Amino acid sequence: MQLNSDAQAAKANDVITGLTNAEAAELLLQHGRNESVGLQKATFFKKILTIFREPMFLLLFGTALIYFLLREWADGAIMIFFVTFMAGINIFQEWRTDKTLDALKELSSPRIRVLREGVEQTILSAELVPGDIMLLSEGDRIPADGQVLLCNDLGVDESSLTGEPELIWKRMEDAGGRYWRLDRCYTGTMVVQGRATVKVIATGSHTEFGKINTDVASAPDRPTPIEKQIRGLVKTCTFISLGMLVLAAFLTWQNLNLAFKPRLTESILAGITLAMATLPEEFPVILAVFLALGVARMAKKKALVRRMPSVETLGAVTVLCVDKTGTLTENRMRCES
Repeated sequence: MQLNSDAQAAKANDVITGLTNAEAAELLLQHGRNESVGLQKATFFKKILTIFREPMFLLLFGTALIYFLLREWADGAIMIFFVTFMAGINIFQEWRTDKTLDALKELSSPRIRVLREGVEQTILSAELVPGDIMLLSEGDRIPADGQVLLCNDLGVDESSLTGEPELIWKRMEDAGGRYWRLDRCYTGTMVVQGRATVKVIATGSHTEFGKINTDVASAPDRPTPIEKQIRGLVKTCTFISLGMLVLAAFLTWQNLNLAFKPRLTESILAGITLAMATLPEEFPVILAVFLALGVARMAKKKALVRRMPSVETLGAVTVLCVDKTGTLTENRMRCES
């Protein structure tokens, strides 16, 4: 879309110099870096604490503690090894996924051309501030929301926001009547054709993309179906074990003719021994191994899994109905048997 050259020249007279470096530094302190607020990264200690709060891990820890109290050092050591092995698999998988996601973030338009003090400069996208003048061209991923000041056949792919893969032609003035304005450029969209001079009006979490990211980050973390089943299994096993402990201790107490202290000790030991036999100590280890194998198979298909229990959830899906096929896929449909 070509604009009238006189109108473009008049508009350019107001914006050609852009901000000064001093103004940009002051605005950066005022508005912060051009980065969306995402999920706060958990520390290594917090990850370990989160894993060990799971009921199955608590059950294994309790089992190991009882073994040690009974001076069954070999069995207790095996339980601790199982716990460490399972925790190691979870932590390694999360670390590998986070590392890959961080690498992908580094590829998303790390630099942008701007006008400052009348001179074209290339800066980090994170250093953009409201009032900066961006110089966009074909192939640029737009790093901030902005108002179109000048444009020359500017076509933008806004499917990351709207879900529609069609090209949007931008202009200096919007006709109104729609949320995604034609005289605005939005964070995360891609310039497919043309060039433009755009004034930044919002950065970071104040952009449209940043608002979506903030909403996603604040969504509650719900347990997966397999996590709910495991917690139910742990509760059931715990109640059964406690029942068997009480029953075995009572029957042993009734059938022994000893002094009070040795009689009590033998009864408790008999109850604990029977209770330990009812606990499925091998189950969580087998489950962790199979989930890890599922994650490895999905990785070969170029799918990243942050939490291993999600593999079971994905595996339970038989039909996936989506509306935004072009956004979620390669915009190509194919049928595989």
